[in-house]
Amino acid sequence: MAKRGQNEGSITKRKDGRWVARLTIGYEGGKQKRKCIYGRTREEVAGKLAEALKAKRDGLPVTNDRITFGQFLDKWLEDSVRPSVRATTYYRYTREVRLHIEPTLGKVKLAKLCPGDIQALLNTKLKDGLSPASVRHMHAVIRRSLEQAYQWQLVPRNVAKLVRAPRVQRYEAKTLSPEEAAAFLEAVKGDRLAALYTVAMALGLRRGEALALKWEDIDMESGTLRVRHTLKNLPGGGWSLTEPKSRQSRRTLGLPQFAIQSLREHRRRQLEEKMLAGSHWQDHGHGFVFTSIIGTPLDGDNVYKLFRRLLKENELPDIRFHDLRHSCASLLLAKGISPRVIMETLGHSQISLTMDTYSHVMPVLMKEAADAMDAILSGGN
Repeated sequence: MAKRGQNEGSITKRKDGRWVARLTIGYEGGKQKRKCIYGRTREEVAGKLAEALKAKRDGLPVTNDRITFGQFLDKWLEDSVRPSVRATTYYRYTREVRLHIEPTLGKVKLAKLCPGDIQALLNTKLKDGLSPASVRHMHAVIRRSLEQAYQWQLVPRNVAKLVRAPRVQRYEAKTLSPEEAAAFLEAVKGDRLAALYTVAMALGLRRGEALALKWEDIDMESGTLRVRHTLKNLPGGGWSLTEPKSRQSRRTLGLPQFAIQSLREHRRRQLEEKMLAGSHWQDHGHGFVFTSIIGTPLDGDNVYKLFRRLLKENELPDIRFHDLRHSCASLLLAKGISPRVIMETLGHSQISLTMDTYSHVMPVLMKEAADAMDAILSGGN
């Protein structure tokens, strides 16, 4: 047995033949906090003890060399993530951990996890066919978890910050021209979800915002609509109704007359479906505007499939549901509506986000502005 003093740590040999070093790392509640470092040989333990003493002298946390990354992730998800995020975010993080991160890195000791381990995982997932956006999100989950590990003083640094995530090509928004938008509205007439598509494009609503609308949010007499919630489907079934992610997303909007008319027709159809469903109607008092034929909230993925089918059947441009939102902004910009008004309509937090997203419309507007100035100063009509 060899000793180095109480503060410097001590090394002893256990009855099972393994070596252990005990190091005082601080005090809590007036009591000493000690750390045990294990190894198969004295030299191995001495090396680990030297690293721990250096970390202690440098003011860095003395790491736990026994806990695995998988064990830490389980604790992180339950103790840190679940209480602080929405249910949908928690399920998404859990899915990343269970399907992709733990199977590869779960058995690696947390203290020994290095940038190369993480980089190898990301590279493998890219080769397996995952999109750069999915791999980038995986990296974000690892980075956030290790940042918590650093704050809990389980690791001396966040090694995920040293790993470069794949670049994601920015999606180029597709928008409908005024003629295409008119053709779209004509094509959806008579469709069971015509009002959903119409309101989404007329007001630039996100899909979750549109699906979360309740009849109490709509005042057809005054022509206003309040965005107060967003609806998301949970993995494995069920749904979650939550507040929008920002204060700006909670907004009151004016309804165009064509949207009001579409909503009135939808209301009549829904009342007929409720009468036909009878005791099978499952609205449970929520009063959603857009529901299934038995009153339950619509599934976002199913709505998207129906939307794409409608486009194909009517030979309309191939766009995403979210592109109805982009089309709303582009049409308003093209009509000379103030970017500030458009920002508030869409619920953007900053006007720069609005202008950056719809920069493709700006060249046309700039040309129109130049023509207008030319007409004013050159005496033209």
